Amino acid sequence: MTTTPAPQVWPTLRATDARALIRFLVDAFGFQEVVVHGDGDRVDHAQLAWPPGGGIMLGSVRDADGDRWPLRPGTFGAYVVTDDPDALYKRAVDAGAEVVMELTDTDYGSRDFIVRDPEGNRWSFGTYRGEPS
Repeated sequence: MTTTPAPQVWPTLRATDARALIRFLVDAFGFQEVVVHGDGDRVDHAQLAWPPGGGIMLGSVRDADGDRWPLRPGTFGAYVVTDDPDALYKRAVDAGAEVVMELTDTDYGSRDFIVRDPEGNRWSFGTYRGEPS
């Protein structure tokens, strides 16, 4: 296989202000906006790509009793692989991300940091790509 397959796992989250969160994720972390569906402040569905591969989906929180995906804003967490954690850390901090863990070198060879977005979600970035299957 000469190309990376399309992602088959899509982490998802809900946001109180989804449009503001999308702007933050693009500005602070470098996600790329692929599609945003919704009217006004409401986002029914958004897809953001992570340039090295993969991505996330998100939407506005819904208060309706019939919500089949009742995720609470601010409860999401993800680990995202980056080749340049130092530059990404600076970008995230400059954009207003709240630092949870400063840049650190782990005992398993990764360089990591953890920040929180304006909704309270935790984002861990590092160079560790996981072990082969």
